Amino acid sequence: RLTRFYAGAPVCSPTRGSCLTGRNSFRYGVPTANTGHLRKEEISLPELLAEKGYTSGFFGKWHLGTLSPRFSGKGAGRKAAKNFMNPGMAGFAEWFASEFSIATYNPYEPANGHCQAAREGDMRALFWHNGKPLEKPLPGCASRMVTDKALPFISASVRERKPFLAVIWFHAPHLPVVGHPEYMTAHYRGLPDNQQHYFSCITALDAQVGRLRAHLRALNIEETTMLCFASDNGPEGNPGPRGNSQGTAGKFRGRKRSLYEGGLRVPAVIEWPGTLQPREVDAPCVSSDYFPTIAAMLELPLSDRPYDGINILPILTGEQKQRGSAIGFQFGRNRTLVTDRYKLVHNAGDLERSRSDNGKAPVARFELYDLGSDPFETRN
Repeated sequence: RLTRFYAGAPVCSPTRGSCLTGRNSFRYGVPTANTGHLRKEEISLPELLAEKGYTSGFFGKWHLGTLSPRFSGKGAGRKAAKNFMNPGMAGFAEWFASEFSIATYNPYEPANGHCQAAREGDMRALFWHNGKPLEKPLPGCASRMVTDKALPFISASVRERKPFLAVIWFHAPHLPVVGHPEYMTAHYRGLPDNQQHYFSCITALDAQVGRLRAHLRALNIEETTMLCFASDNGPEGNPGPRGNSQGTAGKFRGRKRSLYEGGLRVPAVIEWPGTLQPREVDAPCVSSDYFPTIAAMLELPLSDRPYDGINILPILTGEQKQRGSAIGFQFGRNRTLVTDRYKLVHNAGDLERSRSDNGKAPVARFELYDLGSDPFETRN
């Protein structure tokens, strides 16, 4: 369990690209959501792993470019042709993806539409499978829909004796949060309606992660498969929970879109029963570390381009206690540097005041925090 794991950015798209490239979003072209695309000249994790005979599959929320050069669910302003980059173009042999977020339950219901095109019943605004939108709507849980496509890919890879990379990016609990009726009734009856929706969609996500883990055990590959789980940013809502987005950052300062800990520090687990023993890791790690860590595991040399992540396998095994290098973050004009002990915050705009902690705490242009003794960033 990684207690100081950081998303690459305080919003979704930049973090997702950092997982696939090992690089900061300002290097690879997606500084925030629905802006730019994963550049074609980037070396993606699937492309790297192909050198070792890996097959790669992608399942879920893509958000790193449009899925078609002629359509975007965000409308003409998204410039579909200019920002065309689907998972297949990034090296995934099999993919089942939506361009961006969709409702967590019954996403094909027009009332749950996440954009105008979805509300009008345009199938192109939801899932695409290997370059084509689905012909018929799918009912029920979006987390299950994603897992339903990922598990056969894993089974086929094992059957064909191919090593595989499966990238599974669930939509939950991103807006639109629509509760899972079964779990709302079974577990959360009597709670406020917003909480019922949010908690049940989290339970639906948990159920599918459990289903994935059970599948690895059934295939007898649990010991030799590394399973990584993390979020892509802090909880939605500023200054607090909003509507069906009822997530919490606990005592951490800030939420989604903030460079304080609550916007960046996220839950994370790495499970690899044949190699890693259960333990807590308190050294700072970041989503950019996936790429160089996997490369090191497979003895694949990195290219000369700059990488922002590091190989954290020695940290995961306990051989190395500290990171030893800083992690840099930027969102808009605000920037931070995080080391093993300290965090330097550079606030370049007034927006941070309203996005961090209800606007009650003073915000200085430069702030320095000792995260060892003050993880909640209360004493500058």
